[in-house]
Amino acid sequence: MRDSVGRGAAVPDAVPRPPIHRRGAPVRPYDPDSLHIYDTTLRDGTQQEGLSLSVGDKLSVARHLDDLGVGFIEGGWPGSNPKDAEFFARARTELTLSTAVLTAFGATRRAGRAAADDPQVAALREAGTPVVCLVAKSDLRHVERALRTSPAENLAMIRDTVAHLRAEGKRVFLDAEHFFDGYRVHPEYALEVVSAAAEAGAEVVVLCDTNGGMLPTRIGAVVTEVLARTGARLGIHCHDDADCAVANTLVAVEAGVTHVQGTANGYGERCGNANLLSVIAGLETKLGRAALPPGRLQELVRVSHAIDEVTNSVPDPHRPYVGASAFAHKAGLHASAVKIDPDMYQHIDPAAVGSDMRMLVSELAGRATIELKGRELGLDLSNEREALGRVVDLVKEREATGFAYEAAEASFELLLRDEVTGRKRFYTLESWRVIVEQRSDGQVVSEATVKLTSHGVRHVATAEGNGPVNALDTALRDALEKAYPGLADLELVDYKVRILDGKQGTGAVTRVLVGTSDGRSRWDTIGVDENIIAASWSALEDAVNFGLRRQGERADPNAT
Repeated sequence: MRDSVGRGAAVPDAVPRPPIHRRGAPVRPYDPDSLHIYDTTLRDGTQQEGLSLSVGDKLSVARHLDDLGVGFIEGGWPGSNPKDAEFFARARTELTLSTAVLTAFGATRRAGRAAADDPQVAALREAGTPVVCLVAKSDLRHVERALRTSPAENLAMIRDTVAHLRAEGKRVFLDAEHFFDGYRVHPEYALEVVSAAAEAGAEVVVLCDTNGGMLPTRIGAVVTEVLARTGARLGIHCHDDADCAVANTLVAVEAGVTHVQGTANGYGERCGNANLLSVIAGLETKLGRAALPPGRLQELVRVSHAIDEVTNSVPDPHRPYVGASAFAHKAGLHASAVKIDPDMYQHIDPAAVGSDMRMLVSELAGRATIELKGRELGLDLSNEREALGRVVDLVKEREATGFAYEAAEASFELLLRDEVTGRKRFYTLESWRVIVEQRSDGQVVSEATVKLTSHGVRHVATAEGNGPVNALDTALRDALEKAYPGLADLELVDYKVRILDGKQGTGAVTRVLVGTSDGRSRWDTIGVDENIIAASWSALEDAVNFGLRRQGERADPNAT
């Protein structure tokens, strides 16, 4: 066997190949005491710009986190603001946790004051939580410049506060703030902070990358050194300013950390905190560490989206593991491989985290993409070679003119079913018209008229709206509702316009995306035209036809 493998050399057969995580890595038995999963969404996560939670919101998020099965939920800082004080008061009677332990966060005593007499420490005692997490300075520069106290007094503040809360029957964790930056400049003092906390009774000392600038190699090396020199149980708390928070957290676990902190969906100040959901998925599927009770990992996607809903955040489709695009395949080459074996282009089985594979239809699509997309829709296209070819050609042709079917899957499904199972429509359009009028009082009103025939009956409907699209939508429904009463359940919930070629000014091609809901699910349709109203009408027609198909309505056999 060669000593090394160089360019052009054959890889020896004895070299082990990394496992493919087809169904997730083998996971050790779940033991919440051996690996703490600590969520700080309700405290650190709320420091994100634009994110503000009511007390009711915080209670709701806590319930979702408990459903997921995290070990600890940091509820806030009871001594810092009335909202957090109210949260802990209401949590006593309104929050029943089955898995998680509620935790209060706060600082060590002030310099020159006994812990028992410090109002801030008193607020931690009175929060009524079994666990308290203290924050303390571990960077000598912060001790001297921010706290404006001596290194010895800072250590005394840590020892006194930890010992006092332990004597009050609390479990105590300590966040060593700015630890990695402090360790780089004054390593001996940073180590003294860890030892002082551990010797005073802190169950875990959490090493914090508060500025978020560390890289994984540095994190791993420091954790290894600190463990060897202190023997303390260590935790990790990372921010994402260098886009490494999740990687840093996982590397710290590999180096010996047994307590991980993060926030749901990576919420947090500046660039956010380590995304605890990605950390959990990585621990279970990559490192074989049981982070949640059995069966809970499959709740990851649901909980991520539920928390986004409470925080009024738009879910990022590109989030690892939980995003709508996390297991979406677009390139034709990828689709061909996925058709043979999904694991060729997926690092884990999507079902492991409660997700599923999606095929995106675009100008990059080939026959394999369309066939797999058809399978998603319940259509067996394995013997429909000619129809597949027609659909591929139509998609490429239309996308070249501005269509984007990956953003409007309902319109694609109509196209596919038209080519495979035959065109199915519910009316024949005679004409539509829109008038926009500015009245003498300055009010601008749109009026639309739609004329169509359905099942041999001619319908004419006129409706007003706050815009031409709203008026058209209402008129179309009014014209069809006698024949199809189920249309009353459909509601236009989203409308987006994009100018595809700005160089042409008002004569540019326009793409319109329409979102429609029946109260149970949502679908998106598309229209493209030089005329924005015509593009909108096309998207509205697809939305109605798709909705009627979904409701199982009887099509008009004479419709064209």
